[in-house]
Amino acid sequence: MALALRCPAAASWQARRSRCPLCTATPTGGVSLMVAASGQGEAADLYMCSYLACPPYVRDKREAGVGARLHESLTLEEKIQRTVADLAAFITEVTA
Repeated sequence: MALALRCPAAASWQARRSRCPLCTATPTGGVSLMVAASGQGEAADLYMCSYLACPPYVRDKREAGVGARLHESLTLEEKIQRTVADLAAFITEVTA
């Protein structure tokens, strides 16, 4: 099974910083609407880090800037599990 992930061109008024629902960061590059499509024509969309930078944010390897991350009491393993589960749900939505 293969998925095609694309980012539709955004209008200038859409360029804004928002929080990524996968990694809970507000990345400098912003978030973009990513559209995934399967070979069977199913599609789903999700706003996520524009540069697909969730892994370093989740693992605290990249600093998002002052106030750009939510303070969480989750362990690193719990953050990773949440991110993987959210991404798996997105993929399931496309492939269902």
